[in-house]
Parts: sequence; structure tokens; C-alpha cells
Amino acid sequence: MAVRKAASYSRRHAVPYTRVSRVKGKAFIKAVPPHKITKFTMGNQAAFEEGKFPIKLTVVSLEDCQVRNYAIEACRQYINKQLDTLIPGQYFFRIFPYPHHIQRENKMLTGAGADRMSTGMQLSFGKAAGKAAIIKAGGKIFMLAVATPKAEAIGRKVLKTVGPKLPCRKSILTEHVNPVLVLN
Repeated sequence: MAVRKAASYSRRHAVPYTRVSRVKGKAFIKAVPPHKITKFTMGNQAAFEEGKFPIKLTVVSLEDCQVRNYAIEACRQYINKQLDTLIPGQYFFRIFPYPHHIQRENKMLTGAGADRMSTGMQLSFGKAAGKAAIIKAGGKIFMLAVATPKAEAIGRKVLKTVGPKLPCRKSILTEHVNPVLVLN
């Protein structure tokens, strides 16, 4: 069966009971869905830690929302591929949200004879269908660090193209960090 559309989950009203515990009586979720995001940091991390990337672009959410791990992984793959093609080795990319929230869905049958199999709203808690990251307004989603203004323009363009994949309004903040001078 196909994945239910993200609009079913994007706007967060109340967090359902999705507790995971080793103790059977305290666990509301019996099986946790697998994790889809493979990497959270990409690019040249050593150069970033040495301070060689003074320009930081940060994608920030402007509203509360839930972002599915499918959307985060799709953005990660696209951004990393584009940056690796356009400015190879001259960037550092990080994903901030970690999808902890487990989404559930109550599968319903349709068609002839479905009324005999469906229980309607009786025990309609649903089964675990996927994971999502709950992001507050002002929360960081992605961070990209680059070295030159030309790479900044490329990075900004790439970050803008993944905008439609995310379910919330977002903004790209720019921060110029001055390199620290070491005096002997």
C-alpha cells in the first residue's frame, strides 16, 4: 500500500500516545518503523571544524510543523548531490531535526465487501506507519557552511529548490563568521 500523503500529518494539533517502552504495559507502539535518514552530516567536516567555512546558511522553520523522515531524506539526497556536483569538497552540510515522533494510521478498506472487514472507529488507534520530526517555529532544519560568496550563491539556490519538499514556511538565514586569528 502507498504511503499516506503528508497533509494528514503536517499540521500538529495534539501529540498522540506514541510511547515506546521495553515494558509491555507502558508501550503504546508495538513496532517502531525503521529509520530512513542515513546521514546527518555531509561534506568536508574537518575543514568546517578548522574554521575554513566562514559563511553559514541556515534553513529555519517559521511555524510549528511535522516533517516526515521521507521529506528530510529526499532533501538531503538532493542537496548533497547538487553541492557535490557544483562545489565538490567546498561545503559542510548538517541536518538538525531527528525524527522521533511515530505516526500512526488507521487503515480502512474500500470497495465491495469492505463493510464486513472494517471495524470503523472501534479501536482506531492505528498501526505505526512512519516517523516524523516535530519542529517548532524558529527551529533549525538544515545548515550549510561554505567558504566563498560564489559558493554562498550556489548554496542559497540549492536550498531554495528543496523548499516545496518541506511542509512549512521557511527562511534562509545567512551568518558570516570571522575567522579567529591565532597570535604567537
